[in-house]
Amino acid sequence: MKRMFLVVFVLFSINFVWSQPLPFDYKEEIIDQLPVPEGEININRLQWLPASHDFWVAENGNVYVYSADDLSTKKLVLSADQIKSAGLVTRTENIIWNAARNRILIYTNSSRVWRGNTRGDYWYFDLSNGKGRQIGKGLLSSSLMFAKFSPDNINVAYVSKHNIYVENLSSGKMIQLTNDGTDRIINGTFDWVYEEELSCRDGFRWSPDGRTIAFWRVDATLIRNHLMINNTDSLYPFTIPVEYPKAGNKPSSVKIGVIDMTSHKTVWLNIPGDPQNNYLPRMDWAGPNEIAVVQLNRKQNEATFYLCDGMTGKANKIFTDKDEAWVDVVKPFVWDVPSWTWVENGKSFLWNSEKDGWLHVYKISRDGKKEQILTKGNFDADYASYNAANRNVYFYGSPHDATQKYLYRINLDNTDTVRVTPAKFDGTNTYRISPDSKYATHTNANIHRNFNERLIRLDDNKKVYPAGEDEFTEPRLGFKLEKIKIKTVDGVEMDGIMAKPNDFDPSKKYPVYFYVYGEPASTTADDLPHFDNFISQLIPEGYIGITLDNRGTPAFKGREWRKSIYRKIGVLNSRDQAMAAKEILKWNFIDTSRVALHGWSGGGAMTLNLLFRYPEIYKTGIAVSAVTDQRFYDNIYTERYMGLPDENEEDYKQASPITFAKNLQGHLLYMHGTGDDNVHYKNAEVLFNELIKQGKVFNMMIYPNRSHGIFEGPGTRDQLNKTFINFLRQNCPPGAR
Repeated sequence: MKRMFLVVFVLFSINFVWSQPLPFDYKEEIIDQLPVPEGEININRLQWLPASHDFWVAENGNVYVYSADDLSTKKLVLSADQIKSAGLVTRTENIIWNAARNRILIYTNSSRVWRGNTRGDYWYFDLSNGKGRQIGKGLLSSSLMFAKFSPDNINVAYVSKHNIYVENLSSGKMIQLTNDGTDRIINGTFDWVYEEELSCRDGFRWSPDGRTIAFWRVDATLIRNHLMINNTDSLYPFTIPVEYPKAGNKPSSVKIGVIDMTSHKTVWLNIPGDPQNNYLPRMDWAGPNEIAVVQLNRKQNEATFYLCDGMTGKANKIFTDKDEAWVDVVKPFVWDVPSWTWVENGKSFLWNSEKDGWLHVYKISRDGKKEQILTKGNFDADYASYNAANRNVYFYGSPHDATQKYLYRINLDNTDTVRVTPAKFDGTNTYRISPDSKYATHTNANIHRNFNERLIRLDDNKKVYPAGEDEFTEPRLGFKLEKIKIKTVDGVEMDGIMAKPNDFDPSKKYPVYFYVYGEPASTTADDLPHFDNFISQLIPEGYIGITLDNRGTPAFKGREWRKSIYRKIGVLNSRDQAMAAKEILKWNFIDTSRVALHGWSGGGAMTLNLLFRYPEIYKTGIAVSAVTDQRFYDNIYTERYMGLPDENEEDYKQASPITFAKNLQGHLLYMHGTGDDNVHYKNAEVLFNELIKQGKVFNMMIYPNRSHGIFEGPGTRDQLNKTFINFLRQNCPPGAR
């Protein structure tokens, strides 16, 4: 349901670390290994080392470490020859370091699990002598997940086939710590829906002393399979089961255990509540024997913070955050990061909350009895990082323009807000901050110029790489972008971005193409930008391209803006888009007979809703991988924003495009992959049945065994691109008239 990102400019294809991944990037954790020119550093490829501002890069098969303090010197820590001598012949995809930084695990040979390539092989290297060996030998090839060193450097733990193993680094002896792992009993990692909707992947944590391991255990035995059918890869079709809880179904039962490394016995945390009506999205150690856990109730409008005793399992309730709609405790696609940050040597923790109507950073005492708002004012403050050395708290905000994003800081001793991002970097700014919060990579995006990337020191914003003045260059495109604001008849002011061809003539009329999303997972009208790559090809031919952010999108406009969509997905957001379109159609240079729109995933649902609900406005639509009935999508996402189906059945009906399919008047092209494990192909066929029943003529393009991104297989994206563009040209012809 989260939208598939299609960034307009190929030259802007940067691996951002922000709220969501770039399009079809199912290898977002894998480090690009393209050759780097001698003496240059690819800022986007540097990877921070633990608890420092040093970083590693892989260059031509060698592994180097730099310090952000002095980029003139790089240290070779492992050579390509040493890697090959150990028998590792595939490329380095990622590196896991121990705390002392004298041992590493190289991740390679990976394969995709759900969104990410989180299953593969690991090789252990002792950097003191360069010698290495494969770990997990004897287990299935490319089956290891989330390998990490014990804090005492004695062992490595990892997951294979839903069981947790520990391997002694000296002897190579392997011990299986859990024995009940199956396709439905999942130890140390997560099921589909926990990964997709709660950004959970890595499901175990070493204790600070290395004597125990805390882990999640997911029991999905009561969750039904959604069966996908493969008709092409064998003589007889076969089914592919996906364990998938749909809206209205109870989630998997999840609990957290602590395994003792000596006795191998497990203590289960005694967290209150029915495990089939609650979620446990975040857990981490808070001391030698203490574990912090966040629990969400089924409706996700109450988040409870517990401190648990790892030896007895006792859980102490510390703090609760509530909202009439939902509580955000995780950021989409920011994997496995705790929802809190300990400060003042563990005496307090930082927490983001919207309880006063704006997103703010709070400091809460360890016992939960004292609470202080740090970022006061009528603006949103999205927590980013904390520097324990100088007590600076960094957060993203945009007090004056919700289409932009800047980095700010306050201090625990002086909460005056200071803007870190220099004034010249107007636009959307993203930072990849070092673990010690002293340095960061900084990327500035602005719709009027190419990306600017640099490595900076955070305390004084000093640029350390590349040398010279910051350069701002204009992209060479066949169109120009501008920001717009549209006020609807309902009094809603919406931000947008408009693209015009370079030879735009205001005295003529142009077809207009709306790129839509409009759900709580993402905005589209900021500076990144988000126009899809289809229309970027067509704008120079004579289209006006527009994207708008309606209420319910996660813009920095306060809680009411974001959560007004609760129980109204498909209703409120489609009305905002349609009412804004009506205002745009009043412009003299818009041809009201040539109005097209497109969206993918949640945007596909929006496309259908707009075509069906407002046929007088929209004449041509291309919907891809859409949710056509809200009941068909997973429980965590849908119930978070729509409530429980058995409590508000009518809301679900009104939110679903299929309810209004009978109103179709314009041209519709629907595209979907039959191997979509996210938004199932069932959505397409149920919609087709309804359209056929209503006597509606439409076009469809089905992709056998392709997933939600429809990218697998030779020729797929080229064919999709041609089908899309040809349909649009035929039914919404380009050019000024």
